[in-house]
Amino acid sequence: MTGHDMRSWKIHIRKDTLKFAAAHMTVFPDGSKERLHGHNYQVELEVELTEPALPRMLSYEVFKQALRTACAEWDEKLLIAGDSPWLETLPIEPGEYAFRLCGKRYMLPADEVAVLAMDNVTAENLAEALFERFWAELTRDCSIRWQERIIAVSLRIDESPGQGATYTIRWG
Repeated sequence: MTGHDMRSWKIHIRKDTLKFAAAHMTVFPDGSKERLHGHNYQVELEVELTEPALPRMLSYEVFKQALRTACAEWDEKLLIAGDSPWLETLPIEPGEYAFRLCGKRYMLPADEVAVLAMDNVTAENLAEALFERFWAELTRDCSIRWQERIIAVSLRIDESPGQGATYTIRWG
């Protein structure tokens, strides 16, 4: 094959263990919100590579471990949008997290809450935030020199079968 200098390969990783169960409340622009509810979020990763040759091969396990670590941070938590204009944190006792969201008051054990740097807990925002956590975990060891082989990475979160969002980063 001549004249093909834009070749790439994609690896896909979707395992039953790449998931987290979390509760949330999406807020709408008028200040109303969904009722508190939860999802069993499933996570999928797609990595586009320049080449799969043996000397430059990437281990799937490296990606799976970084995803598992990122997912574990949100597993069995209430996810709160810390930047929501409708969120008001309230005075608390040690070990508690109290807040008012869209006029409703809540109090929970602090270790069961994850306050996220986003304005709303949606599948789109979660996909981006989970990607950032995943990427930080994946690139924590700077001695690994494989990032230049990656063209793009997409992280997908499904909150139910057939419904979710994908966040993609492309380099170059």
